[in-house]
Amino acid sequence: QVQLVESGGGLVQAGGSLRLSCAASGRTFSMYSMGWFRQAPGKEREFVATISWGGGSTYYKDSVKGRFTISRDNAKNTVYLQMNSLKPEDTAIYYCAAVRLPGRISIVATEFGSWGQGTQVTVSS
Repeated sequence: QVQLVESGGGLVQAGGSLRLSCAASGRTFSMYSMGWFRQAPGKEREFVATISWGGGSTYYKDSVKGRFTISRDNAKNTVYLQMNSLKPEDTAIYYCAAVRLPGRISIVATEFGSWGQGTQVTVSS
């Protein structure tokens, strides 16, 4: 297992940018596929983006394609979510998560076994 801590959230105006970071502990970080999920008040947690062990495969929720970029630096045990052109509907608590899935990625929240505490992103109009 791996321990995850998110940071980088905050309050921004529509059209602005934020970069979220997820710092992981544990020497096996590079063996995990990583994902970002978000949850708005009163709504179910939803998939945002995922990245494979080596960073060669990524996948995004349709509504964030072209605006968000997921990346990872295994040497720093960190995964990032660069968010550009933010919209009010992006407002949510953002969580990073990890799963051991050799050779593939996942967009299913229940498949991820390790979760961070979340970081709040608020986008004002």
